[in-house]
Amino acid sequence: MSIEDNKRVIVALDYPEADSAIAMAKQLDPEVSRVKVGKELFTRCGPDVVERLHALGFEVFLDLKFHDIPNTVAKACGVAAELGVWMVNVHASGGRRMMEAAREEVEKRSQGPQRTSLIAVTVLTSMERSDLAEMGLDIDPIDQVKRLATLTESSGLDGVVCSAQEAAAIRAQASDQFQLVTPGIRPAGSVVGDQRRIMTPAEAIAAGSTYLVVGRPITGSEDPKAAAIAVQSEVDLALGSR
Repeated sequence: MSIEDNKRVIVALDYPEADSAIAMAKQLDPEVSRVKVGKELFTRCGPDVVERLHALGFEVFLDLKFHDIPNTVAKACGVAAELGVWMVNVHASGGRRMMEAAREEVEKRSQGPQRTSLIAVTVLTSMERSDLAEMGLDIDPIDQVKRLATLTESSGLDGVVCSAQEAAAIRAQASDQFQLVTPGIRPAGSVVGDQRRIMTPAEAIAAGSTYLVVGRPITGSEDPKAAAIAVQSEVDLALGSR
């Protein structure tokens, strides 16, 4: 999906089992938002939950953050493409050979006219400089993010997961079609939770984000569909003012 795509909200279905995730999805509109399936839900339920979401009309971001030797990651991403997911991700810190192998496998095994998007995680949004220092990288997160974003794009991937606070810096160095997928999105007044580097939807779009991952502000609301529409409306206004 190109950066001109106007459906920018991805709702995080962070549930421990399928029935709760499906019940939430039924309160959303696939014409307004996509959905994200993460590690806990997929580990418990496997491909079945993705197939059930597809049956409801949703495009699925399979957020498993693969990181292993190139062949292992490539085969896993290939299976995700065969499953028909809209997007899947790896860790950019796995390096060029891993990312290029994954890209080739996704291109080979994507079904239908729409190729599965392949993106990479740069620095987790829960991490700060002190966390990187403990890993031997005593640098600001933005410096590592920029390095990994450059590596990701040169490896042929479609984009990166990053903090919205880093979007402007990445957008300045990346091509117009490079996708920036940003968690840590919190509408004004929302509870911050365990994310550290956060922005509102309008701020994230203004900074250059492409897709916004939103969880509890939508799934924890009394009317999830209305909450998703409100976030998308904020996105539309921000896009119109760019």
